[in-house]
Amino acid sequence: MIFNIMWVAIGGFFGAISRFGASSWIKCRFPSTFPFATLTINLLGSFLLGLCIGANLENSWKLLLGTGFLGAFTTFSTFKLENIQLHAKRKWNVLVSYLVISYTFGILLAFLGIKIGGLK
Repeated sequence: MIFNIMWVAIGGFFGAISRFGASSWIKCRFPSTFPFATLTINLLGSFLLGLCIGANLENSWKLLLGTGFLGAFTTFSTFKLENIQLHAKRKWNVLVSYLVISYTFGILLAFLGIKIGGLK
């Protein structure tokens, strides 16, 4: 049990740092009212989690990469907060685009990752 906690903690540490770095880099390079940073990170995370699941990794790798790293790398709470902020600012086109792209492509990329991860 202690090793499971350790794998999640190590993965989570590096996932959170990676999200902060990637988000900062994207926001600096592509300033916009559209939340490209969170969208990019969440779509990439969906694909990578699909790869992990499709590859049928050992439990310790799933905990390190899936639960730990990708759990901290992706961010559902920031996604929801950004949607609330877009709603409050009445940025309807951005809000609807963000929701449709996030959910549609998140699911498709996770599915693609599962398929690619399962190829042997």
